[in-house]
Amino acid sequence: MWPTIFGATNLVALAAWAILLFLPRRPFAMASVLYLGIALLCLVYTVLLVLLVTGAVDPVRDAGAAWSADFSLAGIKALSRSDGAVVLGWTHYLAFDLFVGLWIARDADAKGFSRIAQAPVLLTTFLAGPLGLLIWLAIRERRARASGRWA
Repeated sequence: MWPTIFGATNLVALAAWAILLFLPRRPFAMASVLYLGIALLCLVYTVLLVLLVTGAVDPVRDAGAAWSADFSLAGIKALSRSDGAVVLGWTHYLAFDLFVGLWIARDADAKGFSRIAQAPVLLTTFLAGPLGLLIWLAIRERRARASGRWA
């Protein structure tokens, strides 16, 4: 079950990233990324969270992995021994990185950046979300300062 969900969420995210990187940014394409990509991943995340926290599913859960509100390093490490928790966490990353990628693409389009200039930032966001966001924030700040406009 968990490998199937993991694979499906990866396919959804990859398809949405491909749309962002390679297709014209028309309303239907952008809506597809938002609703068939981000919203679908958020829905999967929400359902998995409820099912895992309530104990309704997690057939391969390690005996020592207990769900708790222990947000210490040891507590988070204990949660990661569950395949379900790993898939949940991965889905969380996929959804948020894709959301950030969509925001960067829309913001870059609005500010007149070419798709070629956007591609490295979007690829970095896909591979290392916070780094891609940091790079984009630095680029947009520099452009705003150079033009005398703050956005």
